[in-house]
Amino acid sequence: MIRIAILDDEPLARAGVRARLKAYADVRVVAEYADGQSALDGLRAEPVDLAFVDVRMPGLSGLEVLALLPPAQRPLSILLTAHDGFAVRAFELRAIDYLLKPIDDARFAEALDRARELLALRAGAMPTQVAQPTAGGRIEIRIGNRIRYVEPERIDWVEADGDYARLHVGAHSHLLREPLYRLAERLDPQVFLRVHRSAMVRVAMIDELQPLANRDALLRLRNGTPVRASRTYMEALLARLRHAGTRT
Repeated sequence: MIRIAILDDEPLARAGVRARLKAYADVRVVAEYADGQSALDGLRAEPVDLAFVDVRMPGLSGLEVLALLPPAQRPLSILLTAHDGFAVRAFELRAIDYLLKPIDDARFAEALDRARELLALRAGAMPTQVAQPTAGGRIEIRIGNRIRYVEPERIDWVEADGDYARLHVGAHSHLLREPLYRLAERLDPQVFLRVHRSAMVRVAMIDELQPLANRDALLRLRNGTPVRASRTYMEALLARLRHAGTRT
């Protein structure tokens, strides 16, 4: 059972998360907090597996709460906010997802699936969905005793997840038993571009590029997902976007 805390100063927002979670039999909401200090005190006293965290709360912000928790006590977190200016800090705190309000149900389900798989990996259990490369270019995804095949052109973006690569395909994500650098060698470089040592994207999915002060950038994909782009890859990224006519 995944133990969950909800941190949000808006009662309706907490109720919305709680209502969505009722659809999942393997989760349990064990605590709710309406301000940062009570959240910090509560999470120190009673750690949880996963926290849905509103970025802006009275007193300590949601990000400050996470930063003040020691890494060993810090739960996996899914950030909730009506603003998109906090994504960089979210990456620094290793938030596993970043959902803009009003919350999209498909994105909510994807974020929870990702948390479930990461918790399974932490516990030493195999995830329910594991993908394997195939000789024909398609990627084989085993889901229980079923096998699904994904065409590479359906992949929106890929990120490193420990020794795995995580494929994001629409509202779903799947773990591939292959490190990101090897997958990058197999995917078409005219379609996919490495933007960070731990991320690559399908170029056609990039909708917006926001330069950052340290010469990195924050990419916004067409489905709203933020992806950090490193300055190491910036020249090639900008050249590709200009060539593709993608709005930057």
